[in-house]
Amino acid sequence: MQLAFCLYKYFPFGGLQRDFLRIALACRARGHGIRVYTLEWRGELPPGFDLALVPARAWWNHCRYREFSAWVEADLARRPVDRVIGFNKMPKLDIYYAADSCYEEMVRTLRNPLYRLSGRYRHFAAWERAVFAPESRTEILMISSAQQPCFMHHYGTPAERFHPLPPGISPDRRATADAPAIRAAFRVEFGLGDDDLLLLQIGSGFKTKGLDRSIAALAALPETLRARTRLIALGDDDPSPFLRQAKALGLGERIAILRGRDDIPRILLGGDLLIHPAYSENTGTVLLEALVAGLPVLTTDVCGYAHYIAEADAGRLIGTPFAQKELDTALADLLAAPETRARHSRHGLAFANQADLYSLHEKAADFILNPRPEHP
Repeated sequence: MQLAFCLYKYFPFGGLQRDFLRIALACRARGHGIRVYTLEWRGELPPGFDLALVPARAWWNHCRYREFSAWVEADLARRPVDRVIGFNKMPKLDIYYAADSCYEEMVRTLRNPLYRLSGRYRHFAAWERAVFAPESRTEILMISSAQQPCFMHHYGTPAERFHPLPPGISPDRRATADAPAIRAAFRVEFGLGDDDLLLLQIGSGFKTKGLDRSIAALAALPETLRARTRLIALGDDDPSPFLRQAKALGLGERIAILRGRDDIPRILLGGDLLIHPAYSENTGTVLLEALVAGLPVLTTDVCGYAHYIAEADAGRLIGTPFAQKELDTALADLLAAPETRARHSRHGLAFANQADLYSLHEKAADFILNPRPEHP
């Protein structure tokens, strides 16, 4: 079977991109052909992948994406495939992997009504409708049940077109027997003493992930805690506005913002707390990566995977509507209470041993290769 995978950009450190790669590799391992349509590919191309770099040149992103869809449609007419799988919303997909939140819901709740007059809005709204409208034939792989009611509310999507998937944490994120030695080596490398506290924030898209909230919470710590605490943020994004914020708050030496790395399991073992106060987040894979590594989590309840943190008692959730003061207090409480963090760590590790947090990519491949019968 020949499969076509469509995504606007591939780079090694994005959550959507990692999911795409692992699902495509799972299909490839079962003997199927993989063609990838993308505007940009950064990183190594796996053996056996047919890469089609789409030559869209428009200045504005939404115009480039429109050119992308038109070019892909024309190429597929010349070189047909058995199934088209999209990791971004676009027309004429057989299967859509729903890594992103509902755009229409975001616009209606967070944007000025005048935004809906823009060409950008018209494009993204139309491309989302092409996937979720009742008349669409696209089947939808859902990685977070939290967003399904939004899509059904705005588009009337039939419930039977949604197919839930479990999380897909890589097993190499789990803490191993040598975790204490790995932690010690990491902390020596980064100049952290036994009494120092390390906050980690991991994920591209610093604004959406709430890095500004994390910096504000660090600044609000009591002096005795703040003097012992450092924050390392990792992701593929522009750090400059957050470095300016940190400098204005007198935190310049206590914060480091690094590009994405491929040693995240080691970094998670070196931290004392993952902080992830996202404004919105369809899933939040890093929450579960921290959980299975035994790293306590402080996050917002808007994240699709936040309920796992609550179920496991692996950390604290900040409720909706968000209040910065609540985050500030929770951060101070957790950093001042090593016994509480140790409890969250134990509970997270125990949960990781009994819950299915790992099979997303294989089950997504199962569906891609054997989808539901067509709707009448």
